[in-house]
Amino acid sequence: MSKTAPPKTDPTVIAIVSQKGGSGKTTLAVHLGTRAAQSKHESCIIDLDPQATAAAWSDWRGDFLPVVVTAPPARLTRTIESAKKNGVDFVVIDTPPHADAAAREAIKAADIVLIPTKPRAFDLAALEPIADLVGFAKTPAFVVLNAVPSGATVLAEEARKVAGGMGLEICPVEIGDRAAFHRSSAKGETAAEIDPSGKAAEEIEALWKWLKKTLKKQKK
Repeated sequence: MSKTAPPKTDPTVIAIVSQKGGSGKTTLAVHLGTRAAQSKHESCIIDLDPQATAAAWSDWRGDFLPVVVTAPPARLTRTIESAKKNGVDFVVIDTPPHADAAAREAIKAADIVLIPTKPRAFDLAALEPIADLVGFAKTPAFVVLNAVPSGATVLAEEARKVAGGMGLEICPVEIGDRAAFHRSSAKGETAAEIDPSGKAAEEIEALWKWLKKTLKKQKK
């Protein structure tokens, strides 16, 4: 008598959302998707952005994990379900700026939402509509201060206060304005792959460890 295969569990889904262009969504998406693959996850990045920047990065990367697929927001649920059937257990959703529909669908599908923002007034102002969306969906969400200039302690602290004033939680890991992110992306690589001992690699590793710890707490 043949045994029935156990049902596949739902993948962990991370949505990276911001209404501001240039906030670093794709950079975080490809770095976290790659780090997940390095941790033996079957990882997949779903690129909802019509510009398909993550997909272009994947083309430059070649036949190396993570898998990157493009999809319109209306097909996000089906795309995640298809990934699950293919054994994917870790999904990162890269969303376009200025797109409420895409952000809403990604937030609804996610276990955790990461909201990258530069610590500048115009970028911080763009947090407000995302704060409303995550508040309505009740999905755990965290602001990730990104491209923080070296030594900008006061600027970063003020940014945390602004985000906190909108009712958003703040990720304790900050991502600096590092050349390694730009250099690696242009090659279809990650910061850790071109400079394993560099500051950018350290920051992504810290973000990954925090993310895994936060997901573990969430499941308890």
